[in-house]
Formats: sequence, C-alpha cells, structure tokens
Amino acid sequence: MAIIPKTGFSGLRENWQSDLLAALSVSLVALPLALGIAVASDVEPIAGIISAIIGGVVTTFFRGSFLAINGPAAGLIAVILAAIVSLGHINFVLAAIVVSGALQVVLGLLKLGRLADVFHSSVIHGILAAIGVIILAKQIHYALGTGIESDGVIQSLIDAFVHFDQSNPFVLMISAAGLIFLIWHSQISYKFFHFLPAPMWVLLVSLPFVFYFGFSETHSLDFFGKAYEVGPSLLVSIPDNIWDAIIYPDFSKVNTVPFWGAVTMITLIASIESLASSKAVDKLDPYKRRTDLNKDLIGIGLSTMVSGALGGLPIITVIVRSSVNVHNNAKTKWSNLYHGIFLLIFVFLATPVIQMVPLCALAILLVFTGYKLASPKVFRAMYAKGVEQLVFFVGTIAITLTAGLLWGIMGGLFLALATHFLLAKVSPVVFFRMIFFSGSKLSALKDGSYDLKVKGIANFLSAIALDKLLAMIPSGAKVRIDLAEARLVDLSIQENLHVFQSIHNAGGGTVAISGLEKHISSTSHKQGLKVLTSSAHRLTAREMRLEEMAKSHGWDFEAEPEGNLAFYESFYFFKSRPLEVMTDRISGKQNEIKWEFYDVRFDEGAYMASEAYKITLGCIIVPYEIPKFIIEKKGLFDRFVPIPAHRDIDYVMYPDLSPDFVVKVENRDAFEQFMTDEFKSLIQRSQFHHLESNGNALLIFNDQFKLADLKEYDRLISFSTQLREILRK
Repeated sequence: MAIIPKTGFSGLRENWQSDLLAALSVSLVALPLALGIAVASDVEPIAGIISAIIGGVVTTFFRGSFLAINGPAAGLIAVILAAIVSLGHINFVLAAIVVSGALQVVLGLLKLGRLADVFHSSVIHGILAAIGVIILAKQIHYALGTGIESDGVIQSLIDAFVHFDQSNPFVLMISAAGLIFLIWHSQISYKFFHFLPAPMWVLLVSLPFVFYFGFSETHSLDFFGKAYEVGPSLLVSIPDNIWDAIIYPDFSKVNTVPFWGAVTMITLIASIESLASSKAVDKLDPYKRRTDLNKDLIGIGLSTMVSGALGGLPIITVIVRSSVNVHNNAKTKWSNLYHGIFLLIFVFLATPVIQMVPLCALAILLVFTGYKLASPKVFRAMYAKGVEQLVFFVGTIAITLTAGLLWGIMGGLFLALATHFLLAKVSPVVFFRMIFFSGSKLSALKDGSYDLKVKGIANFLSAIALDKLLAMIPSGAKVRIDLAEARLVDLSIQENLHVFQSIHNAGGGTVAISGLEKHISSTSHKQGLKVLTSSAHRLTAREMRLEEMAKSHGWDFEAEPEGNLAFYESFYFFKSRPLEVMTDRISGKQNEIKWEFYDVRFDEGAYMASEAYKITLGCIIVPYEIPKFIIEKKGLFDRFVPIPAHRDIDYVMYPDLSPDFVVKVENRDAFEQFMTDEFKSLIQRSQFHHLESNGNALLIFNDQFKLADLKEYDRLISFSTQLREILRK
C-alpha cells in the first residue's frame, strides 16, 4: 500500500516538487477559466483572477481537503447574474457574497457539512446541467460576435441559430479555432499538444488572430463585401495594476428581501457544489483520503468572505482544476497554495499579454463548459443509471430553466421523493417511518468484524443516518453490508456505500455489499435504484463472438462477472480513475498462474472534467510475490521533454531498460533481479502501452482507450502467453 504523504509543513517539505509541478499545470488551466467565469458573470475579468488567487492562498490554510483546488466556478455564473439583476449593482452583490461566506463558516462550525448528502445526486447533476444551458445561452452570442441580447435562456439559444448570419466572421474564426482545440485536444496523440492544457491553447491560438486582424485599434475589416468592426472593445480589459481593480461591498441593502434571496442562493449552490466536488475529488485521490467536509465549509466560507470584500467571486472546490491537480501527481494541499501564487505571478508579469486575449476566446471556453455540463453524453449517462434517474434529471433541468435555481432544487427533490413513494407502494405515514425510523443496525461481532443491516427505505433522506453508522466502523475492520431487508435502495445510497467500500478497502479493511439478489431495477447499472429481482442478461453480438472464441480455446467466458473492482484499485493506474463496470471476462489458468481479459469502464476526472473510457485489459495473477513497477511506452514528445518521468508516490525512476519507455519501480534491486534479458526483449518488441505490477499481478493494455476487437485480442493473448511463460520460469 502506498505511503500516505505527511500533512502540514512536514508534507510541504517532503512533497514540494510534486506539488509545485502539479500547481503549474493547474494554474495554466485556472487562468483562462477564471477570466472567462468573471466575464460570463458580468463582472470585471480581474475579479476572476482575484478570486482564484484567494482560493489558493487563503483557503489552503483552513480547509479540510487534500488535493482539491479552490477558486471561482462556472456553476455560480447563473447565481451571480441573477443576484446582479435583483440587487442592481455589483457592490451589493459583493456584500451578499461576504454574508454568504460567513453563513458557510457557521454551517461548518455546526458540523453540517454532511447536509450535502441530502441532495440527490441526480438532482445535483440536473442543476449543473441547467446551469450549463444558461452559460451556453449567455455566452454563445459573444463567441459568434452577434452582439444580440435575448430575453430568456431558450430564446437566446434560438436567436443564436436564427441570427447566425449576423456573426462577425473575424470573431467567429477565433472561436472556431478555439473550439477545434477544445474538442480534439484529448484525441491528439502528439505529446507536444499536451504540454499545455486545452484552455491555455485556446488563448494562445487566439493571439495571432488578434495581431493579424489588428484588434488593438478600432477599425473596420471587409469580408465578402461587408464591413465588420473590430477593436479593443473585443479584448479583455484588466488594469495594469491589480490593486486598482479592488472594489468594496456595499451593505446598505442588507435589510431587504432581494439581498437575503441572493445570500440564500449563493450559499446553497456554492455549498452543494463545493461539498459534492470535494467528495468527487476523494474518489480520485490515489491515497483514498477523506475530506473533512465541515472544515472544508469553514475554509471556503472564510476565503469567500475575503474574496467578496476585495471585489472577487465566491470560492468553492472546483472539479476541473482538481482533476488536473490529481492527474499531475499532486500529493498535498500545498499545490492549491502554489497555484494561487503562480496566478499572482502571471498577473504581475503577463498583464500585457492577458490584455490582448479576445473575449470570444473566453466565451468559447464557457460555451464548451456549458455544453459538457448538458451534453447528450450526460443524458445517456443518466439514462444508463435508470429511467427514473433520467426523469429526476430532466425534471430538475426543466424546473430550473423555467422557475429558477431554488425552485429547481426543491422541485427535483420532490420529484425524486414522489417517485420513491410510488415505487415503495406503502402509505405516506409508513413511507416516512421507513425512511427516518428504518431500523437499520450496525453490529460488532466477536471476531472483530461488523455487520450493517440496512432496512426500510434507503434513499437520500436517510443518507445522514446511514453515514453516522458507517462512521462508527473502525479502519481496517471486516465489514458486511446487507441490503436484503431494504424495501428500496436509491442510487445516492449505493454511490455512498461504494465510496465507503473503496476508501475502507484502501485503508486495509474489507467491505462486502450483498442482499440485492431479490431486487429489480430499470437498468443493468450496478448502482441503479433497486426494488425487486433483476432479469437475465442478453448477449450482444460482440459478446457472442468473444464467447465463441473462448470456447474454441477451452477458456471460461462470463458476460457479467462478479469481479472484485477493489482489487484493481491496488494498481496505481486505477487509484485516481474510479472503475465503474467490469464485463465480458475471458479467463483461464495454467501452471498455477491465473489470467483474464475483461472490458472495464472507468472515469478520468469527475463532473464537467469527467471523461468516460471503455478499455480491454489483461491481468496475470501469480501465486508468489513480484516487484512493484510501472512501465509505459513513451510518445515522441516524451523523449525530448520527459514530464511524466518525475517521482510518483513511492516509485523511483529506473532508466536502464530502454529510452523508449518510462519505468518506475518500488525497489530497484528487486526489479534488477526480476528483469531478465528475456523479459527485457519481450517488452522492447511488444506493442503494449502500459504494463504494471501491484506485487502479485500484472496489468496490461495498449495505447488506445477502446475495446479490443478479435485481432487485438490475438495480440494481447500472444503477449500474455509469452509473459506467463517467462513468469513460470
């Protein structure tokens, strides 16, 4: 098990290099997003940077999370816009932000951080999707350069298509170039393009257009006989001195209803999104540390107060930047501090460059962000979790867009509760008794293990009570969670149980979840809402081909194996990439060496940063201990700029294999003995991308994140056969 990094100043001294490198990547993402969020919120662009700096420099010292990044977020754009409309001026909104931060501190001191569990996950996703639609509607006209102000979200989207012919072509060219980078950045195999994050590429690509078209001076340009105006009004406007940008809150409306309406919405949305994001980052943490949500509320509340007092936006945990932080091998909370310092340096050194960034480049960033929050992929993902989850999700979106965010949250939760009531088929009195007086019980057994029997209606309203029971289980204990007597088990509860399982297993314990055999669901998703017994699985055409191939070789095939996903989290690759589903396993055994090939789905990142991948993996399990190592094939750019080659967790670099590979090992001497000439030769001539040992098993996959076809299976099987023969010797 990986050695957990030290905390506090000891952690700073121990891991400053890893945290500094991660923070540099994060700051390059944070700069364009902070500018774009501020512009979209109808405040000065510098306000976004001020917020991001405070989110890094101030929040770090008070919060309860380890790898999260704090700053302004796209999810609050709609809230700030609504607050400006209701209060009439940004100074009044700043006062509401300060008061909202104070309320968050109070909520944290009262230890109410777990209240986030009361908000159904599908409803939260619905709110975020609705916010995505609002962002898309508000920013698309800036990206097109139409200059049209529309009433209403839907009308704004309609006008974007109706008045597309009025677009400024010189603005549209910049937006199109940025959009191409955003769409294709993750698909481009050339490592050079991954040296900088996609948002920073959008800004850099826009600069040549700005200089070529002469945006620094107001003038007209002809395009097919029609004149279009360009000039400084299309560029980001920030002062040469950051201190000149500071504005102060005005509390004169503190005794009005609109003021407290704004405070309520800022507090509610900021707290829900931040706490949900903190829990999502915990899933990505390779060390499976858990955020102190109460302390986190205090930290973001204090920094929100400071931000509002200096003219900035509310501070929350931001999932996109946090995902970048995790995947760039940050170890401690100090990476958040470093990213704030980097942003401060950028402002002082790069202000002239920032002033040349076109507003349309920021707009296309927000358009893309809004689209990702409400893309068809999100709708498909919700449907995959169950038709009822899609109903909650779509219902929340519809209510939010027509009645506002607060009504959207309340309406979505009511819709979920009403659906659970109909599925439970009991009277209202019995229904609520089964939620709040369910009879769920935790028992400590004589052998030191624990049994948790979940009864009644296990839904989002019972989440806090269930969390209290789980919190009573000591680290390292053997736990059995029995859901057999639960009349209904909601998606939110299952998500919480699987997070507990992952973190508890990582701490040396074991968690077995059972009792759902007699429940049915509207979906095959393992975490879908359960009520009775599920139907049989029908093989797809691909599965039938795999089954036929397996039978022809005398191997075993299972379309829906009972795989131990927790076992695969012992591989470093999956420590920050949560495994969701394992299917289509082909397995066998030869000379005490077990092997299997299977398809998995895993997520990289979470929420708007999430990218879902389906990939075919190979695993060879040996009955003895082998050295822990990671071998990855280099891309062309890695050979000149070895960014991936810095130290990871407890691994050190091993440079003696080949210049074509990055090799990281836990113990150099043990790996030297293991790395025979035959093994080295096999690796050097192979086509795989990633080979990793967790100490008693080897994980193999190629460089394409996709499911293998039969021809690729032949290559994987051939390689694994040769590898098994070497291991047998």
